[in-house]
Amino acid sequence: MFERIFGLLKGGASELPPHQGEALRVAVAAVLVETALMDDRFDEAERRSIEALLARRFELTPEEARRLLDEAARVADASVQLHGFLRRIREAFGPEERIGLIEMLWEVAYADGALDPHEDAMIRRIAGLVDVEDRDRGEARRRVRRRLGLG
Repeated sequence: MFERIFGLLKGGASELPPHQGEALRVAVAAVLVETALMDDRFDEAERRSIEALLARRFELTPEEARRLLDEAARVADASVQLHGFLRRIREAFGPEERIGLIEMLWEVAYADGALDPHEDAMIRRIAGLVDVEDRDRGEARRRVRRRLGLG
């Protein structure tokens, strides 16, 4: 029990028991889906981006990432749940992992080549709810824009 608590304090999401780890993966995926939906579109580029991000973050096969995305899309439509997902993420992720989540959100927002003001506002809101400072959110955005060749 102490090892699990110590792992959580270190911010190790991989230290979670399997059922909690799955819930955390769904929470992350749902937050990504919610961000993609902010511009009232969930296009193929955003879907591919989310699948790739989930596969990379959680070391999933493409099929596992697709199933996780489908599950997240089913549960992501209630904003009340979004707060629960964000609480789970804030509790399980350390500061660097939360900044990594914000980078994932920027990648989803820019997947279709344009940043919608609603997506920007959503990321700002999520960053605040998971305790990522404005400076770190802005730096994450700049890293993603460079990575995607957007300047």
